[in-house]
Amino acid sequence: MSTLEEHVDVAVPIDTAWDRLHAAESYPHFLDGVRAAHAEEGGRTQLDIEAGDRSRSFEAEVSDHGDRRVMEWRTTGDPRLTGSFALQPIDRDHTRVQARVEYDPGTLRESFGGPKGFAQANAIERLVRGDLEHFREYLERGR
Repeated sequence: MSTLEEHVDVAVPIDTAWDRLHAAESYPHFLDGVRAAHAEEGGRTQLDIEAGDRSRSFEAEVSDHGDRRVMEWRTTGDPRLTGSFALQPIDRDHTRVQARVEYDPGTLRESFGGPKGFAQANAIERLVRGDLEHFREYLERGR
């Protein structure tokens, strides 16, 4: 299992970032490859993803720790992925968004194709960094 952690600082209050993080329908605006997303009852989110030359639907279980501003998630099927988003106030108008993803590189490659080994790890890092940057832009535009 590999673990990736990245963060981005955003120029919005923590409550704004927290609320937007929970709007599953907005995920296609800032998550590369997500074509559609919607929240379901029971803390589940359905995601339609296009990666490489493959399209897949995923269901993720989401659990909140609102008192700590942490959202944890895990896919309910293959590929098995887990992760979290943790928000930390920097000051009244700025927030740090920390993303953590745990994945098995071999399983991810089988599910979506793509490069092997170090090249795949670099591709995943670029994807997560890019998604965080898109989230920052999305938040700061005020949508």
